[in-house]
Amino acid sequence: MRGEAGLTEDGRFALRFERRFAHPREKVWRALTERDQLRAWFVQILDYDRSRLEFTEGASLAFVPTAGAAGVGTVVRADRPRLLEYTWDGETLRFELLADGEDACTLVFTNIVDDEATGSAVAPGWEAGLELLAAFLDGAR
Repeated sequence: MRGEAGLTEDGRFALRFERRFAHPREKVWRALTERDQLRAWFVQILDYDRSRLEFTEGASLAFVPTAGAAGVGTVVRADRPRLLEYTWDGETLRFELLADGEDACTLVFTNIVDDEATGSAVAPGWEAGLELLAAFLDGAR
């Protein structure tokens, strides 16, 4: 997995990860958008039964943790199986799936946060999450 960090044009901080999967885009898309699949690899503190996770363009999202206050967001772009972009409180999460033949794809994941300190704090969690996604897609989880 390759990761990069840098500033956006508006001065925010962007983390960018690139990872190739030996799976078609449609399979990876389902792992990014279906509640039961998200439960296997995505943010582990969420209560997936109470969260509102409809990944259609313009939809309102609610990220309900097992303890604490819920976060909110909006789906900015949803172009199946190519691009999913949404907000979560003040952050932006962008998942772009680039075809690599019929049976593989590259995920380019970008998380935009307010500052470098926040980016440094969340980067290890995203690295771990993408490892869990790979294991889930490969059937190890």
